[in-house]
Amino acid sequence: MSPTGTNDPGTNGPSASARSNAVSRRHVLQLFGIAGVGVAGIGSLEACAPSKPNSNDSGGNGKKGGEFHGAYPYQLPPKGHFNLVKGVTDGIQVDSPYLDLIYPTGALYYWADKKWEWMMAESGTLDEATKTYTMKLRSGLTWSDGKPVTAKDVVSTFNLHWLMRQQSWTFLSDVSAKDDTTVTFTIGTPSTVLERYILRAPIMPDSVYGEWATKAETMRKAKTSLDSAEGKQLNGDFQKFRPENPVVSGPFNFDVKSMTNSQMSLVKNDKGLFADKIGFTKVVLYNGETSDITPVVMNKDVDYATHGFAVASEKTFQSNGFRILRPPVYSGPALVFNYTTHPEFADARVRQAIAYVLDRNENGTVALGESGKPCKFMAGFSDITVPDWISDADQKKLQAYEKDLDKATQLLQAAGWKKAGDKWQTPQGKPAAYDIKFPTEFADWNPAATNAADQLNKFGFNITKRGITFTQLSPDVLAGKFDISIQSWGASSHPHPYFSFVQDLYTFNYVTAANSGGKGMNFPLKQTTSAGPIDLQSVVDKSAQGLNLDEQKKNVTAAALAFNELLPIIPLWERYGNNPALEGTRVAKFPADDDPILKNAPYADNFVIMYMYQGKVAPV
Repeated sequence: MSPTGTNDPGTNGPSASARSNAVSRRHVLQLFGIAGVGVAGIGSLEACAPSKPNSNDSGGNGKKGGEFHGAYPYQLPPKGHFNLVKGVTDGIQVDSPYLDLIYPTGALYYWADKKWEWMMAESGTLDEATKTYTMKLRSGLTWSDGKPVTAKDVVSTFNLHWLMRQQSWTFLSDVSAKDDTTVTFTIGTPSTVLERYILRAPIMPDSVYGEWATKAETMRKAKTSLDSAEGKQLNGDFQKFRPENPVVSGPFNFDVKSMTNSQMSLVKNDKGLFADKIGFTKVVLYNGETSDITPVVMNKDVDYATHGFAVASEKTFQSNGFRILRPPVYSGPALVFNYTTHPEFADARVRQAIAYVLDRNENGTVALGESGKPCKFMAGFSDITVPDWISDADQKKLQAYEKDLDKATQLLQAAGWKKAGDKWQTPQGKPAAYDIKFPTEFADWNPAATNAADQLNKFGFNITKRGITFTQLSPDVLAGKFDISIQSWGASSHPHPYFSFVQDLYTFNYVTAANSGGKGMNFPLKQTTSAGPIDLQSVVDKSAQGLNLDEQKKNVTAAALAFNELLPIIPLWERYGNNPALEGTRVAKFPADDDPILKNAPYADNFVIMYMYQGKVAPV
């Protein structure tokens, strides 16, 4: 899997935004504008008392100087560039955890404790009566060019988000500056997920982007559609905008002149947020996917990496003195079916049978060792967060689909399938012969697909393995050019189950595939389960809407029970990081294995970055 961990630059890569799936998880949400989309913290839109990342009792050892070495893929200019507004593609480090060191956001989130660590902001407050959310910036913040950070920068950032069709505007109706440090967000459609959209948005400098932001604001207030000729023109022109010298507010800035195809450096910006609390003076980032980064880690040139490494590589890292950190990624690989070209998959009993064929514990172990854990609940979102959303009584209704070949046989026979010799035939009398496509470069998805094919073949299917380059896999799936494919389930960027269901049901389905002229897996979202008819799109969208968590839980539960019975896609296992962490060479120490911050998804609110700001990840 990309570092991004998602579907976000290979899921083996450092990011796991996702496996980028070529369409990264992060990018997926930018592709469509369905109601109810949001990036959320679990919990209501409440103001939290500001914590102090710069406090002296943070546990850091106070040492200064030295380099931190990480890894994350990027592209050199001219393809790579420094227009880092969300929605613009190919921005250098735009989807990387390290962006938080360059363009900090209002806050970072503790996934276990469900609370905010205030960064550029000092507070955020919801007023349900006036339908507003007020973000208060810290005073005294400065851009690297010496200009003050003000509310105008935030307003410009969100006007550009409107121009780039970002999902925050599913819920917002306006944004304005009350004074130099106070931003008022006017809410059109209330949702608990809006707060995260606001607080986790990198704040961009008006001095660089103001001209574009003003044009966008004028167009927005005039209610000009982005689908109009004028709207498309401004959107297209802005995506071609290429700032040359980044103006940043974080403790690090790009060293543009030293960038090469193999590595880049971030150098200390003494004017940046909490710069005096971070011990390192430089961050070196090595470029590439898992195959590129593995030898660099072996050579101890990397202190920490988020790629999904091969089991054999992980063992070598450990023998070379690396710790392996295993944070949950809240997602993993799944089998995705083409319901257009293979209507025999439309019978839920067939998909249930396939789930019963597979030993998912074996599959996860083969693919990712200790970091590939089979799903207990098969609810469509992480086992870790299921108890937060689904009652004990409803959890008992969820089938675990543990390997049971007799049950698999009974289900296929009930669906009209028959054996011809030792091979299965469909109800139409055709051989159960299918290709399975998977990304060759992903060191975990590749063996997961291979093992799943082997298990199904042993049971009587005829599965042909088709490894292709990861950049081609998502376009093929979106275009319907596949039989079975490995793709992501779940969401590693956002804690709310809504985002997992978006990934499971929309991302590679007609909902999103229509943007590129395809149908994807083409799984109908209006279905009938043992509980009766269900409109999955309506239920999923409602799961993120409103401020009543009890109502959201009802919709999350309904979606989870339907997913568990229907298995539109079949999750193979839940991915945990196998992040190599080198202590004692450049970095004194990383978080302890039992530290609750290791519940943070490494591609969302990265624990190393958070502790670097607090002095807990510091130089030797």
